[in-house]
Amino acid sequence: MQTKTEIIAVGSELLLGQIANTNAQFLSQQLAELGVNVYHHTVVGDNHKRLEETIRIAEERANIIIFTGGLGPTKDDLTKETLAKVLGTELVTDQDAMTYIEEYYKRSKRTMSENNKKQALVLKGAQVLKNEYGMAPGMVLKKNERIYMMFPGPPSELQPMFLNHGKPYIMDALGEQDKIISRVLRFFGIGESQLETDIEDLIEGQTNPTIAPYAGDGEVTLRLTAKHAEETTAIQLLNGLEEKVKERAGAYLYGYEDTSIMQELVKVLLDQKLTISAAESLTGGLFSEQMTACKGTSSVLLGGIVCYSTEIKEKLVKVRPETLENEGAVSDQCARELAENIRMITGSDIGIGFTGEAGPVAMEDKPVGTVYIGIAINGKETKTYLLNLAGNRDGIRKRTVKYGCYYLLQLLKSKS
Repeated sequence: MQTKTEIIAVGSELLLGQIANTNAQFLSQQLAELGVNVYHHTVVGDNHKRLEETIRIAEERANIIIFTGGLGPTKDDLTKETLAKVLGTELVTDQDAMTYIEEYYKRSKRTMSENNKKQALVLKGAQVLKNEYGMAPGMVLKKNERIYMMFPGPPSELQPMFLNHGKPYIMDALGEQDKIISRVLRFFGIGESQLETDIEDLIEGQTNPTIAPYAGDGEVTLRLTAKHAEETTAIQLLNGLEEKVKERAGAYLYGYEDTSIMQELVKVLLDQKLTISAAESLTGGLFSEQMTACKGTSSVLLGGIVCYSTEIKEKLVKVRPETLENEGAVSDQCARELAENIRMITGSDIGIGFTGEAGPVAMEDKPVGTVYIGIAINGKETKTYLLNLAGNRDGIRKRTVKYGCYYLLQLLKSKS
């Protein structure tokens, strides 16, 4: 079956910019793994006439039409009613869904309003998809050589419903017998354009496995996906492609799947039984905050000082007055002393210092985005790093923390 898919997101709140259309992103990523071609994303408000027009347009250009949203109990939830009209079918009550809704209200000791019964209505002849995390069930109906799929709008309901019921349905409809295995590779310190350039021939020549690059938050990820009837063979295909990628950009690979660069740093610190402390100026405690969100941090992070003002740098972190006067708070020497002194003050194995101009206005004679990171490891020469970052204040601070993790990981890996 040659697939041409359209995803229709229903909800005026999407058009008003009140929420982001993350459902379309999620579905496109999942469908790409199945080799299903998504040709159009459409967003339409809670309006019966416009939704009907949208459905008829989609029918002209797609044979799989996926709806998100508009399955709830209120009057502006119009998806299944409108689709029923377009298809010339009727809505009937699904007794399992109705029982589930009634029992939910009994358990919560709440009175069920009459309009909640609407959520149990389904298209006649449709396969009903159970909603394990909400009340409105999803639906799949095959008619006129097309597949119509309906999912609730909340991502917490849509995602498990699609993974548990929608995805297997599509695989069965396509006659998909192959095992589909994906692996996410995470990179930092290299831009998306440079990474794509380094592996351009692999991307252009991809068949099986495939490569899908994504960029965000200063990082780049590659999703590698392989298909084969035998899972072990699919894994071997992934391993072979990963090795080719690592030959080109392995120096920037820091982890896999849903990890973060901070989580990877904590793992290495735990493995090497090292402690760390931080002196943070422009990051304002962000490094320590992110580290304490990771498991095992109590064995790693001894403490830190948010030394935002020049006075605190001097009084608490013992940065020399002559450094602040002659070099400035935003300087290589200041970052060096922050790292060395916080290590000595706390007795940690590693000290890390952050100083710089996050903006929006520079306080010294350095341009916004100028950042210095100092790393002092016991028994090793202190390292300092200069960054010139673009973007807004929040982005500069977040990327500064990630660069601190990245540089420290490089030092610790070379040490081992």
